[in-house]
Amino acid sequence: MQYDFDRVIDRRSANSYKWTKHPADVLPLWIADMDFPAPEPVIRALRTKVEHGALGYEIAPPVLLETVCARMERLYGWRVTPEQVMTLPSLVIGMHVAARAVCAPGEGVLMQIPVYPPFLDIPGNYGLARQVAELRPVRSGATIHYEIDFDAFEAALTDRTRLFLLCQPHNPTGQIYTREQLLRLSEICLRHNLVICSDEVHSELLLGDARHVPLAPLAPDIADRTITFVSASKTFNLAGLFCSFAIIPNPALRQQFVAMREATVPWPNSLGMAAALAAFTGGDDWLAQLRAYLTANRTPW
Repeated sequence: MQYDFDRVIDRRSANSYKWTKHPADVLPLWIADMDFPAPEPVIRALRTKVEHGALGYEIAPPVLLETVCARMERLYGWRVTPEQVMTLPSLVIGMHVAARAVCAPGEGVLMQIPVYPPFLDIPGNYGLARQVAELRPVRSGATIHYEIDFDAFEAALTDRTRLFLLCQPHNPTGQIYTREQLLRLSEICLRHNLVICSDEVHSELLLGDARHVPLAPLAPDIADRTITFVSASKTFNLAGLFCSFAIIPNPALRQQFVAMREATVPWPNSLGMAAALAAFTGGDDWLAQLRAYLTANRTPW
Protein backbone atom coordinates (compact mmCIF):
# COMPACT_ATOMS: atom_id res chain seq x y z
CA MET A 1 0.00 0.00 0.00
CA GLN A 2 1.24 3.48 -0.83
CA TYR A 3 0.91 6.01 2.00
CA ASP A 4 0.41 9.75 1.49
CA PHE A 5 2.55 11.64 4.00
CA ASP A 6 1.77 14.97 2.34
CA ARG A 7 -1.89 14.90 3.40
CA VAL A 8 -2.52 17.62 5.99
CA ILE A 9 -4.64 16.67 9.00
CA ASP A 10 -6.33 19.32 11.13
CA ARG A 11 -5.32 18.32 14.64
CA ARG A 12 -6.37 21.49 16.44
CA SER A 13 -10.00 20.40 16.12
CA ALA A 14 -9.06 17.00 17.59
CA ASN A 15 -7.83 18.53 20.86
CA SER A 16 -4.17 17.79 20.11
CA TYR A 17 -1.98 18.90 23.02
CA LYS A 18 0.81 19.71 20.59
CA TRP A 19 -1.38 21.97 18.45
CA THR A 20 -3.35 23.67 21.25
CA LYS A 21 -0.48 24.33 23.68
CA HIS A 22 0.75 27.40 21.73
CA PRO A 23 -0.91 30.29 19.90
CA ALA A 24 -2.18 29.64 16.38
CA ASP A 25 0.78 31.41 14.76
CA VAL A 26 3.32 29.04 16.39
CA LEU A 27 4.44 25.95 14.49
CA PRO A 28 5.19 23.18 17.05
CA LEU A 29 8.14 21.06 15.93
CA TRP A 30 7.82 18.10 18.27
CA ILE A 31 9.87 14.92 18.07
CA ALA A 32 7.40 12.80 20.02
CA ASP A 33 4.25 13.46 18.00
CA MET A 34 4.17 13.31 14.20
CA ASP A 35 1.27 14.62 12.13
CA PHE A 36 0.83 11.49 10.00
CA PRO A 37 -2.00 8.96 10.29
CA ALA A 38 -1.02 5.65 11.85
CA PRO A 39 -0.50 2.63 9.55
CA GLU A 40 -3.67 1.13 8.09
CA PRO A 41 -3.20 -2.20 9.97
CA VAL A 42 -3.27 -0.21 13.23
CA ILE A 43 -6.45 1.66 12.26
CA ARG A 44 -8.04 -1.63 11.27
CA ALA A 45 -7.07 -3.31 14.56
CA LEU A 46 -8.49 -0.39 16.56
CA ARG A 47 -11.78 -0.53 14.64
CA THR A 48 -12.06 -4.25 15.38
CA LYS A 49 -11.36 -3.65 19.05
CA VAL A 50 -13.95 -0.88 19.36
CA GLU A 51 -16.58 -2.83 17.42
CA HIS A 52 -16.16 -5.73 19.85
CA GLY A 53 -17.71 -3.35 22.35
CA ALA A 54 -16.21 -4.58 25.64
CA LEU A 55 -13.52 -2.13 26.77
CA GLY A 56 -12.71 -3.35 30.26
CA TYR A 57 -9.38 -4.15 31.91
CA GLU A 58 -7.08 -6.34 29.84
CA ILE A 59 -3.80 -8.11 30.44
CA ALA A 60 -1.17 -8.29 27.74
CA PRO A 61 -1.95 -11.21 25.41
CA PRO A 62 0.89 -13.73 25.04
CA VAL A 63 1.09 -13.00 21.31
CA LEU A 64 2.01 -9.38 22.06
CA LEU A 65 4.95 -10.33 24.27
CA GLU A 66 6.04 -12.97 21.76
CA THR A 67 5.88 -10.35 19.00
CA VAL A 68 8.14 -7.98 20.95
CA CYS A 69 10.64 -10.83 21.38
CA ALA A 70 10.47 -11.74 17.70
CA ARG A 71 11.04 -8.13 16.71
CA MET A 72 14.12 -7.80 18.91
CA GLU A 73 15.61 -10.94 17.37
CA ARG A 74 14.76 -9.96 13.80
CA LEU A 75 16.07 -6.41 14.06
CA TYR A 76 19.09 -6.94 16.30
CA GLY A 77 19.70 -10.66 16.77
CA TRP A 78 18.76 -10.14 20.44
CA ARG A 79 17.07 -13.16 21.98
CA VAL A 80 14.72 -12.39 24.84
CA THR A 81 11.84 -14.41 26.23
CA PRO A 82 8.25 -13.32 26.93
CA GLU A 83 8.71 -13.53 30.70
CA GLN A 84 11.47 -10.92 30.37
CA VAL A 85 9.08 -8.40 28.74
CA MET A 86 7.04 -6.17 31.07
CA THR A 87 4.16 -3.98 29.83
CA LEU A 88 3.81 -0.35 30.90
CA PRO A 89 1.60 2.63 30.06
CA SER A 90 4.66 4.65 29.04
CA LEU A 91 8.43 4.73 29.06
CA VAL A 92 8.52 7.70 31.43
CA ILE A 93 6.44 5.78 33.94
CA GLY A 94 8.89 2.90 33.54
CA MET A 95 11.78 5.21 34.40
CA HIS A 96 9.94 6.29 37.55
CA VAL A 97 9.32 2.66 38.49
CA ALA A 98 12.99 1.81 37.96
CA ALA A 99 14.17 4.72 40.10
CA ARG A 100 11.92 3.67 42.98
CA ALA A 101 12.82 -0.01 42.60
CA VAL A 102 16.59 0.47 42.46
CA CYS A 103 17.32 3.53 44.61
CA ALA A 104 16.85 4.42 48.26
CA PRO A 105 16.27 8.03 49.36
CA GLY A 106 19.46 10.06 49.15
CA GLU A 107 21.03 7.87 46.47
CA GLY A 108 21.96 9.21 43.04
CA VAL A 109 20.54 9.00 39.53
CA LEU A 110 22.92 9.92 36.73
CA MET A 111 21.87 11.32 33.36
CA GLN A 112 23.54 13.05 30.41
CA ILE A 113 22.35 16.55 29.55
CA PRO A 114 20.81 17.98 27.49
CA VAL A 115 18.20 15.23 27.67
CA TYR A 116 14.47 14.61 27.31
CA PRO A 117 13.04 16.91 30.03
CA PRO A 118 10.98 14.29 31.96
CA PHE A 119 14.25 12.59 32.91
CA LEU A 120 15.20 15.64 34.93
CA ASP A 121 12.17 15.42 37.21
CA ILE A 122 12.53 11.78 38.24
CA PRO A 123 15.09 12.03 41.10
CA GLY A 124 13.40 14.92 42.89
CA ASN A 125 10.10 13.07 43.09
CA TYR A 126 11.60 10.38 45.31
CA GLY A 127 14.21 12.16 47.40
CA LEU A 128 17.06 11.11 45.11
CA ALA A 129 20.07 13.13 44.00
CA ARG A 130 20.10 14.27 40.37
CA GLN A 131 23.62 13.83 39.00
CA VAL A 132 24.45 15.12 35.54
CA ALA A 133 27.24 14.57 33.03
CA GLU A 134 27.15 17.17 30.28
CA LEU A 135 27.47 16.06 26.68
CA ARG A 136 30.15 18.00 24.81
CA PRO A 137 28.92 20.23 21.95
CA VAL A 138 31.13 20.06 18.86
CA ARG A 139 30.76 22.60 16.07
CA SER A 140 31.21 21.39 12.51
CA GLY A 141 30.72 24.22 10.03
CA ALA A 142 27.18 25.52 10.45
CA THR A 143 26.02 22.57 12.57
CA ILE A 144 26.56 21.37 16.12
CA HIS A 145 26.55 17.78 17.29
CA TYR A 146 27.11 16.36 20.75
CA GLU A 147 29.64 13.81 21.94
CA ILE A 148 30.09 11.87 25.17
CA ASP A 149 32.63 13.36 27.55
CA PHE A 150 33.73 10.16 29.27
CA ASP A 151 35.86 11.98 31.83
CA ALA A 152 32.90 14.17 32.81
CA PHE A 153 30.69 11.09 32.92
CA GLU A 154 32.89 9.26 35.38
CA ALA A 155 33.58 12.41 37.40
CA ALA A 156 29.82 12.84 37.95
CA LEU A 157 29.60 9.49 39.74
CA THR A 158 29.75 9.15 43.52
CA ASP A 159 29.62 6.22 45.88
CA ARG A 160 25.88 6.93 46.22
CA THR A 161 25.08 6.65 42.49
CA ARG A 162 22.81 3.68 41.80
CA LEU A 163 21.12 4.30 38.45
CA PHE A 164 22.11 5.64 35.04
CA LEU A 165 19.33 6.88 32.74
CA LEU A 166 20.62 6.43 29.19
CA CYS A 167 18.77 7.89 26.21
CA GLN A 168 19.80 6.29 22.91
CA PRO A 169 19.19 7.23 20.17
CA HIS A 170 19.53 10.44 22.10
CA ASN A 171 16.67 12.89 22.53
CA PRO A 172 17.07 15.78 21.77
CA THR A 173 20.52 15.71 20.13
CA GLY A 174 19.79 12.89 17.67
CA GLN A 175 23.08 11.19 18.53
CA ILE A 176 23.26 7.48 17.67
CA TYR A 177 25.88 5.86 19.88
CA THR A 178 28.32 3.36 18.42
CA ARG A 179 29.05 -0.07 19.82
CA GLU A 180 32.40 1.19 21.09
CA GLN A 181 30.84 4.16 22.88
CA LEU A 182 28.20 1.98 24.50
CA LEU A 183 30.79 -0.54 25.64
CA ARG A 184 32.84 2.21 27.23
CA LEU A 185 29.83 3.68 29.01
CA SER A 186 28.83 0.20 30.19
CA GLU A 187 32.31 -0.59 31.48
CA ILE A 188 32.20 2.51 33.69
CA CYS A 189 28.70 1.66 34.92
CA LEU A 190 29.56 -1.95 35.70
CA ARG A 191 32.72 -0.90 37.51
CA HIS A 192 30.57 1.32 39.74
CA ASN A 193 27.84 -1.31 40.12
CA LEU A 194 25.10 0.78 38.51
CA VAL A 195 21.82 -0.33 37.00
CA ILE A 196 21.32 1.11 33.52
CA CYS A 197 17.91 2.17 32.21
CA SER A 198 18.26 2.39 28.44
CA ASP A 199 15.55 4.44 26.74
CA GLU A 200 15.55 3.03 23.18
CA VAL A 201 12.11 4.30 22.20
CA HIS A 202 13.47 6.02 19.06
CA SER A 203 15.49 2.99 17.97
CA GLU A 204 13.42 2.37 14.82
CA LEU A 205 12.80 5.98 13.80
CA LEU A 206 16.15 6.47 12.08
CA LEU A 207 17.03 8.27 8.88
CA GLY A 208 19.05 7.09 5.90
CA ASP A 209 21.34 4.13 6.58
CA ALA A 210 21.65 4.77 10.32
CA ARG A 211 21.60 1.66 12.48
CA HIS A 212 20.66 1.30 16.13
CA VAL A 213 22.83 -0.74 18.51
CA PRO A 214 20.84 -1.95 21.53
CA LEU A 215 22.79 -1.86 24.78
CA ALA A 216 21.79 -5.03 26.61
CA PRO A 217 22.86 -7.65 24.03
CA LEU A 218 26.42 -6.29 23.86
CA ALA A 219 27.49 -8.66 26.66
CA PRO A 220 25.83 -10.90 29.28
CA ASP A 221 27.14 -8.82 32.19
CA ILE A 222 25.67 -5.67 30.59
CA ALA A 223 22.28 -7.36 30.05
CA ASP A 224 22.37 -8.43 33.68
CA ARG A 225 22.41 -4.78 34.82
CA THR A 226 20.15 -3.26 32.15
CA ILE A 227 16.48 -2.37 31.86
CA THR A 228 15.66 -1.62 28.21
CA PHE A 229 12.58 0.38 27.22
CA VAL A 230 11.04 0.01 23.76
CA SER A 231 7.70 0.97 22.25
CA ALA A 232 5.77 1.31 19.03
CA SER A 233 4.61 4.75 20.14
CA LYS A 234 7.20 7.08 18.59
CA THR A 235 7.94 4.93 15.55
CA PHE A 236 4.33 4.47 14.46
CA ASN A 237 2.87 7.69 15.96
CA LEU A 238 0.81 5.96 18.67
CA ALA A 239 1.95 7.97 21.69
CA GLY A 240 -1.58 8.83 22.82
CA LEU A 241 -2.48 5.14 23.23
CA PHE A 242 -0.07 4.56 26.13
CA CYS A 243 1.66 1.22 25.75
CA SER A 244 5.36 0.46 26.09
CA PHE A 245 7.63 -2.37 27.19
CA ALA A 246 10.51 -2.94 29.61
CA ILE A 247 12.87 -5.82 28.80
CA ILE A 248 14.68 -7.08 31.91
CA PRO A 249 16.78 -10.27 31.54
CA ASN A 250 17.97 -10.41 35.18
CA PRO A 251 15.31 -12.27 37.25
CA ALA A 252 16.11 -10.51 40.53
CA LEU A 253 16.10 -7.05 38.94
CA ARG A 254 12.90 -7.95 37.09
CA GLN A 255 11.24 -9.00 40.35
CA GLN A 256 12.18 -5.66 41.96
CA PHE A 257 10.79 -3.79 38.99
CA VAL A 258 7.56 -5.79 38.81
CA ALA A 259 6.89 -5.42 42.53
CA MET A 260 7.16 -1.64 42.27
CA ARG A 261 5.14 -1.55 39.06
CA GLU A 262 2.30 -3.58 40.56
CA ALA A 263 2.18 -1.32 43.60
CA THR A 264 2.12 2.00 41.76
CA VAL A 265 1.28 1.80 38.03
CA PRO A 266 -1.98 1.22 36.12
CA TRP A 267 -2.19 -1.36 33.35
CA PRO A 268 -1.46 -0.33 29.77
CA ASN A 269 -4.30 0.92 27.60
CA SER A 270 -6.08 -2.03 25.96
CA LEU A 271 -6.35 -0.13 22.67
CA GLY A 272 -2.65 0.69 22.95
CA MET A 273 -1.75 -2.99 23.22
CA ALA A 274 -3.87 -3.81 20.15
CA ALA A 275 -2.23 -0.95 18.25
CA ALA A 276 1.29 -2.03 19.24
CA LEU A 277 0.64 -5.59 18.10
CA ALA A 278 -0.74 -4.40 14.76
CA ALA A 279 2.16 -1.99 14.25
CA PHE A 280 4.85 -4.56 15.03
CA THR A 281 3.25 -7.22 12.82
CA GLY A 282 1.85 -5.15 9.95
CA GLY A 283 3.43 -1.70 10.00
CA ASP A 284 6.85 -2.25 8.43
CA ASP A 285 5.81 -1.14 4.94
CA TRP A 286 4.44 2.13 6.39
CA LEU A 287 7.65 2.57 8.40
CA ALA A 288 9.91 2.05 5.38
CA GLN A 289 7.96 4.69 3.44
CA LEU A 290 7.98 7.06 6.42
CA ARG A 291 11.74 6.78 6.89
CA ALA A 292 12.32 7.44 3.20
CA TYR A 293 10.02 10.48 3.36
CA LEU A 294 11.71 11.92 6.46
CA THR A 295 15.17 11.25 5.06
CA ALA A 296 14.23 13.16 1.90
CA ASN A 297 12.92 16.06 4.01
CA ARG A 298 16.26 16.26 5.81
CA THR A 299 18.38 16.06 2.66
CA PRO A 300 19.36 19.49 1.25
CA TRP A 301 17.99 20.24 -2.20
